[in-house]
Amino acid sequence: MNRFISLLLGVLFFSANAQEEKVNPFSITASYGYGTLLEHSPDIGHLITAHPTVLFVSYDRKTFGDDNWSQAFNYPDFGASFAYQNTGNVSLGDLYGLYGHFNFYFFQRHLMLGLGTGMAYATNPYDADDNFRNTAYGTRFTGSTYIKLVGKKEQLLENLGVEGGLTLIHYSNGNFKAPNNSTNSVLFNVGLNYVLGKDNKAYIQKEDSTSYREPIRLVAALRGGFHSSDVIGSGQYPFYIITGMAEKRLSRKSAVQAGAEIFFSEMLEEFIRYRGIAFPEDNIQGDEDAKRAGIFIGYRLIFNKISTYANAGYYVYYPVDFEGRFYTRLGLQYDINDQWFTSVSVKSHAANAEAVELTLGYRFKK
Repeated sequence: MNRFISLLLGVLFFSANAQEEKVNPFSITASYGYGTLLEHSPDIGHLITAHPTVLFVSYDRKTFGDDNWSQAFNYPDFGASFAYQNTGNVSLGDLYGLYGHFNFYFFQRHLMLGLGTGMAYATNPYDADDNFRNTAYGTRFTGSTYIKLVGKKEQLLENLGVEGGLTLIHYSNGNFKAPNNSTNSVLFNVGLNYVLGKDNKAYIQKEDSTSYREPIRLVAALRGGFHSSDVIGSGQYPFYIITGMAEKRLSRKSAVQAGAEIFFSEMLEEFIRYRGIAFPEDNIQGDEDAKRAGIFIGYRLIFNKISTYANAGYYVYYPVDFEGRFYTRLGLQYDINDQWFTSVSVKSHAANAEAVELTLGYRFKK
């Protein structure tokens, strides 16, 4: 499943631009970071023993407004990144990450916000016999995201430039297998960038006469995957979510959503049985209904065929308490065509991830 998610993420970031015949200039960046692991949970306090370091290497493809979406977002870069992180702790081990990313620019392109998502390989995950101290990573492959905020100056000395700033890197397997307390690293980083190709192409500024406003469209989606409870050794179980929603496109960049969904989870069925036996003080019989039903509102930020979205939901049918009635979802979506789309998302309760969801959806015709 982790390999499938990694492949899908790659498709999401690059397929929307694969048809371009002209190759725009691109740059290669190498940076070094030094920082600290954040103690976001007392369960990982024993793993914070040294300052982590990270080496980033990035490929950045430039845009110049040939497409309306790139002009609307101030000509961002997109590309791929590789990161090697030394956590400074033997139990945590090292991490090798591969990401797809976007870079957004502000203040005459001197300030860059980089957003990346992908997969990482942990060299020393949890093992009940050999590495019981690693309560952060329960699997060798884990999801990872990063946020960079850096000052950047390209072509300072011919094609060579410099940059420096802050990076936040998050690693979590989305509760695919316990334990999954995850880690967050904040690092100061400095680096060099080198532009290849002719970078004298002018940024295109043209009026976009396309009307992106649409009537409300009905959407149906099927989400699914595998997840685990927080009980170590409890195993992975499939889950399914049936979602129906209405979506209203507001502009070139945005759409709003509202909907309802039903959750089916074999993990929750097993967890309810476990609680009924192990914790009689919870007044759970063990045969309660494991289904849940929720309503949600959401927002989608649209680039081209790629978009990101965020949902905030509330369970209206909630027979047994499990991490609270409120939930959130963050996802990355790729539009196959005007009707069909696919996405990868993480559903969470506050800071606790419940599952990584794979989605196939259908938008009914206008």
